[in-house]
Amino acid sequence: MGMRITIRKPDGSAVLITFRTQTEKLTPYEKSKFFRGLYGWNQCVPSASKQYEYRRKGVLDEVPHIKVADSVFVVAHDNMETVMDYFEKWADKVQTEMMEVMLGAKKMRMLDGD
Repeated sequence: MGMRITIRKPDGSAVLITFRTQTEKLTPYEKSKFFRGLYGWNQCVPSASKQYEYRRKGVLDEVPHIKVADSVFVVAHDNMETVMDYFEKWADKVQTEMMEVMLGAKKMRMLDGD
């Protein structure tokens, strides 16, 4: 009988993503559009009697993540493609780096949406 070997990615596999906007290449409008598209934003619409507020979702509203710093966050390996698709649209104006990281079970649950 032969030995069976199974190779799988570790359970705690996640990706640390850092980005840096290239200020000299982005207009203030583009910079705002980039950050709104990534993080989402609240739109306030005044009417005669009251003000309505709507949440406009960004990529990270849809993807469970852990924010490490202003331009650094961690996503589960399975969600990396969604985030990178967004950054790809801004590749000429936003520098992005990724690094695979291992997380403990508690932090991984945060990325699984639990």
